[in-house]
Amino acid sequence: MTTMRAVVLRDHGDVDALRLEEDYPYPMLGAGQAIVKVRATSLNYHDIFTVNGMPGITINFPLVPGLDVVGEIAEVADDVTGWDVGDRVLVHPLHGTDLMGETHDGGLAQYSLVDAEQLIAVPENVSYEHAAALPVAYGTAHRMIVDKGTVTAGDKVLVLGASGGVGTASVLLAKQLGAWVVAAVGSEEKGRRMLEIGADEYINYRETDFYQWTKEHVGKPSRVSAETGFDVIINFTGGDTWRPTLKSTKLGGKILVCGATAGFDPVEDLRYIWTFELQIIGSNGFSAADFRALLDDVDNGALEPVVDEVVPLEGTVEALRKVRDRGVIGKIVVDPWRES
Repeated sequence: MTTMRAVVLRDHGDVDALRLEEDYPYPMLGAGQAIVKVRATSLNYHDIFTVNGMPGITINFPLVPGLDVVGEIAEVADDVTGWDVGDRVLVHPLHGTDLMGETHDGGLAQYSLVDAEQLIAVPENVSYEHAAALPVAYGTAHRMIVDKGTVTAGDKVLVLGASGGVGTASVLLAKQLGAWVVAAVGSEEKGRRMLEIGADEYINYRETDFYQWTKEHVGKPSRVSAETGFDVIINFTGGDTWRPTLKSTKLGGKILVCGATAGFDPVEDLRYIWTFELQIIGSNGFSAADFRALLDDVDNGALEPVVDEVVPLEGTVEALRKVRDRGVIGKIVVDPWRES
């Protein structure tokens, strides 16, 4: 094979800058590497940033986006041990400073070249679609919530942006730990879906101010008591959600931050941080240990990733529009071998 089908970015722009190419070069295997037949890759908001262009990040064109890569080994270099053709694998998106779908070609293609050190075994009982939903979104949430021990049983937890990939992962993981979880979403339909996956309540933030909701349902945070307000607020949106987040967190409570999809330079009010002794906890990235723990949870039935839909390569642009416009509940998975 000399060529393959792939979704390719040749210059920055809107999502329409992506093109499905029928004759993209098949990867060349090198020492210490493997070629993965991509059976599933899921879309992330990071893909929007990659397509649009990010300050300080240089993209070498052409590029195949896609951070989350799952499939089976098609070829493996002679010097690689422990892996065989046909093995089911998940690819760690990061290898040193290299990132799949950003510094080199990612998962929106029929085959992907990776370093063998990036490979993680996928249990037989875990579907490719569920495995593909895990790396960036669920890995990020797992590190933020589980690894850092930020949520405990009985905590009152508010998840902002709850219907997306990291949001649904956060809801599921917080519930798994025994928390009482409120999901903030942008529609009644999304709210009902959050209840179905396990959230205890939801707030439609387009109709209800979540600080007002906090005062009415959880209690206005007090300077002298930790009984009112949220124990934990997960905020990876930033923007105009930041100030009401500060106002809704209890005395000594935690605000977890792993992104800023609505703006990284929000209006700040430092008085809330010292007056209520707030803990602002940043979390960045994920590890192989996160992925293995998540795969085990899926394998034993403790976790079921939320997949909105599975589309072929031809559906990538429309699917990314949905991600951009917050029209997704959970994850959209692309199957490069699925017929349109």
